[in-house]
Parts: sequence; C-alpha cells; structure tokens
Amino acid sequence: MKNEESKSQTMDKRTFEKIKVLDFTWAGVGPFSVNFLAYFGATVIKIENMSRPDVTRTNPPFKDGIPDLGHSLYFSYSHPVKKYDITLNLNHPKGVDLVKKLVLQADVFAESFLPGTMEKWGLGYEDLRRIKPNIIMFRTCSHGQTGSMAKHPGLGFTLTSLAGFNTVMGWPDRPPSELLGAYTDLVAPLFGGLCIIAALDYRRRTGKGQCLDFSQHEAAIQFLAPLVLDCAVNGREPNRGGNHCTHAAPHGGYRCQGDDRWCAISVFTDDEWRAFCKVTGHPEWTNDRRFGTLLSRKRNEEELDRLVEEWTRERSPEEVANLLQAVGVPAGVVSNAKDQREDPQLKHYRFFRELDHPSMGKLGFYHPPGFKLSGVAPEVSAPPVLGQDNEYVCTQILGLSDEEFVELIQDGVFS
Repeated sequence: MKNEESKSQTMDKRTFEKIKVLDFTWAGVGPFSVNFLAYFGATVIKIENMSRPDVTRTNPPFKDGIPDLGHSLYFSYSHPVKKYDITLNLNHPKGVDLVKKLVLQADVFAESFLPGTMEKWGLGYEDLRRIKPNIIMFRTCSHGQTGSMAKHPGLGFTLTSLAGFNTVMGWPDRPPSELLGAYTDLVAPLFGGLCIIAALDYRRRTGKGQCLDFSQHEAAIQFLAPLVLDCAVNGREPNRGGNHCTHAAPHGGYRCQGDDRWCAISVFTDDEWRAFCKVTGHPEWTNDRRFGTLLSRKRNEEELDRLVEEWTRERSPEEVANLLQAVGVPAGVVSNAKDQREDPQLKHYRFFRELDHPSMGKLGFYHPPGFKLSGVAPEVSAPPVLGQDNEYVCTQILGLSDEEFVELIQDGVFS
C-alpha cells in the first residue's frame, strides 16, 4: 500500500505542470493569486525590472537588519514557491519583443499594474489575443480596469480602509483602528487564484481564453457582506464595538497569567453559558439577574468582563482554553509568533519548511495555506533572486543563442 501511495503522489503531484504563467504582478494580491498554480507545478516566469523591482523586496524586516533586495523577509513570505525570475526593460522595444515571444508559450498572463500600463507597452488584452487567441489574462488592481476610480493607485493598506474594515475595528470611544498589515492582500487572492483556475477549466472545455478584470476592492467587501446588507436593509451603520459581539457575552480577549498573554472567549448559547459558569466556579451566575440571559449580560457587559478576567488572570491562556474547550465553550489562546512555531497541529502538517536561501541561509517557509489536496504534494521553494534566470529563460525557454543573449545584455534589455 505504501509503495502504491508513493507512486500515486509522484504521478499526480504536479496538477498544473503543463501550465505556463507570465507573472507581471507584484506586492501581495497578484503574487499570492499566481502562487496557487506554482505550488502545484505550473511553470511561472516572474518579470521584474532592475530599477523598479517587486516593491516587497524593499520592505522590512530584512535578514540580519541588512537592507538589501535579496534580504527582505516580506518578499520571501509572498514568494515561497519556485518561479523563474527575469528583469526586463519594457521601455526598450527588444524587451517587449521578448515578452511577446514568451506569450506564444504562455497559458496565463498575470499583471497588477495601474490600468493602461500594459496597453502603453502594446501588451493589453487585445494585443495578446492577436499573438495567442486563447490566452488568459488576469488583471488585478485596486478598483478594476474601468470606472471613475480605476486610475487611482493604491495598496492593501489603503484598500483595507476603503473596503470598510477600519470602520468596525477599534473601540466605540476612539478613532478607527487599522488592521495589522495589508489585510486585503490576504483575502483577495482567495478569489483571484480561483478565478484563474476557473478560467483554465473553461478554456479546457471550450478552447477559449478570456480577460479577468479582478477588483481587489470588490473582493474584500465580500468579507463584510452581512454588515453591508444590514445597512442596505435596516439602515444600520456598522460601528466599532471593541472585542464585543452583538449576540455573545462574554466575548473578547481576556488577560491571563504571564507577560502580555491572553485568551479569546466566546459564549453564544445558554448551554455554553451554564458550562462556562460551572468551569469558572460560579454556577450562581446563571441565576444572577445581571447575567442570567444574553440581554442582561449585554447590559452588564463591562462588569461581566471584569469578573471573567479575575478568573483568567490566575491561569495561563493554555489552561483557560483547555478548560473551556473541554466543556464545549469556544476559547483559544491569542498566539504570538513563538506559539505558532511550536503549535503541534502546524507541526503535524509540516506547515513550516526550512529551506536554503541563496543569500540568507536557512529560512522557515510556510506550507500553502488553507487546503490540502489528496495525493498531490505542493512544492515549496526559496524565493527567486532578482534576475537570476535571465540567461536560462532566454536560451533554454526561448531558444536564443548565446550571442543573441549577450547582445541583449549590451543593449540594456535586462537593466
């Protein structure tokens, strides 16, 4: 059985091995969307520019605190997968010619520039169709290719605010709080990757390519749909409630034993409330008119939170979570980075993989997030070095001679 299983995984592990992708995307959403194909065998050629590389290469933190295009841990985080990396000057006609030759071999052309940029280089969707009629073009930017805001540049930090997340983040008596990082960069690719895969399936069935106009703004709003619908139907504007929830109490993060250690607790049902009271040693709370019902608990939530925290502060977050989970009350440790590295469930799935990086040595990379495919092994790789595959792509994939490649270097095509 083990030999058969091993053979099956070897045969099936490269689900997208025949797919070739030209990846002009940068920052977060575009690379994360393309990564879903690269994890499972697609040949991906990432196109950058020496004077304007992927912006995440310039973002800290840097390995050993050394600011260098090859030392960004942010870039490593967004590219834990095998991609060929070439640097092309698309303001040089020969650079555009190379792209057009690559298009002839490509299945997917992905880009995340401001609308109109690819057209300026003669690489818009209609241009690509003339080269390869069944090409799939994946275009992702803040607001899509058309409309009054299409030409507004932006990154996930601003989109998080525009999509409405900051409106509901924070405390009622304080200004909005920002989510840590560019949150839309993490949620929008779930749609982006699926769009590309769906387009590939459509082409497999019909032989037709298509242009995918993917608005990151619209994708992000899907995660606030209930609040948007509540406003549309009931006229209620969402507001900031801290860690509270309209239909649960207690609900929040509660301080525990230790330095900056917390446990998140959510009590929704009457059964959960009774179990919570029993575990905490306060069964009398179930008959206390301040806390006996959800409505009364919400009215006295500040006092309830204080009493809950008197109990949690005497215990570690792990003990609190284990005690409550054992009786069916939702609770979980508010994990820090060290907790994640030592998490037994993540270790079970080998979520973190240690790989050799050409300039940073051994680094821990993460497993493709969110899913596993039976019999299919995702491939994780150290991120590419800027321009490391210029020669390989030109001579091995495009079939140029060494003399032609040297001439391109002399002409500044890779600068």
